[in-house]
Amino acid sequence: MPRISHAMYSTVFGVAYLGLVLNLLLAIACVPIIVLLFITDPMYSWPLIALAAPLCAPALTAAFTAFRAHHEKGDGPAEAFLVGWRATWRRALGLGAVITAAVVVMLVDVRFFSDSAFAVVTVPLLAVLCVIVAAMGIVALVALSEAPKARLRDILQASIYLSLRRWYLSLVTLAALATQVMLFTSLPAVALGLTAAPALYLAWANARYTLRPVLETTEVAAA
Repeated sequence: MPRISHAMYSTVFGVAYLGLVLNLLLAIACVPIIVLLFITDPMYSWPLIALAAPLCAPALTAAFTAFRAHHEKGDGPAEAFLVGWRATWRRALGLGAVITAAVVVMLVDVRFFSDSAFAVVTVPLLAVLCVIVAAMGIVALVALSEAPKARLRDILQASIYLSLRRWYLSLVTLAALATQVMLFTSLPAVALGLTAAPALYLAWANARYTLRPVLETTEVAAA
């Protein structure tokens, strides 16, 4: 029977520690929307949920920063999370507001046109656009965590183009996040305490690979 090395123990412990700490920090940073989801019916409280949703964007960019720091340097998750938060929170909040507003407008339009004569055309189109915006939003938040000083216009342009170009990765990311949402509705403690960080790590890895052409160009320019 092969012996498990100390390095393997350290790696497993480090990954588990990263996930648990980030799950806790994400839950703390997203308290407003978590509380709303617990104590209200989203069917009726969706305007409040939409207002609270952008507050989670800085937590996502901070988590993505922690993933990169752990992957490249082995830094502690709590410290890297706080560094990422301080570096991105203003712009992440604005980006989250833009993404949330776009999704809400399209979902309201879907509801409005669902009973009209144009539903056959408008509803599928709006649904596809909503998926594109959601995929672009995740890539844009990862791009912001990778380049906190980049212009938001450049981030949005690159995110839209590359998320469509790597559409298969975008679909995998959205499927993982949708699974996380469904898990939250049935087992919120598991979703918040165990699976949030792994789902976001998959989203980060896919988005970072999607952004590789831009990131490689940025690294060359910086060098």
